[in-house]
Amino acid sequence: QVQLVESGGGLVQPVGSLRLSCVVSGSILRGHDIGWYRQAPGKQREMVAVITSSEDTTYGDFVKGRFTISRDNAKNTAYLPMNSLEHEDTAVYYCSIRYSSYWGQGTQVTVSS
Repeated sequence: QVQLVESGGGLVQPVGSLRLSCVVSGSILRGHDIGWYRQAPGKQREMVAVITSSEDTTYGDFVKGRFTISRDNAKNTAYLPMNSLEHEDTAVYYCSIRYSSYWGQGTQVTVSS
């Protein structure tokens, strides 16, 4: 059974940093695209960043160079270091294998002073 488990969320002050991780089990990450998505209260889920199997990356317009998606196939893990966090980044962050129904349970990121 494929499972994705996110970690690394928490409470951080504005302009602070967090590093999210997503561990994939039950399948190998190699050969699959994987993405980070987020959903804030009252808003639709939106794409944060995607990294393809060939390590091409795509980011949401709001990222503006603050986040960097990466992957370690040997560890079956995807990462999302986030810098210069803003109040508007507050949301539940999910990882998902692209073009699949596999999603993690989410990790809460709260940016507040």
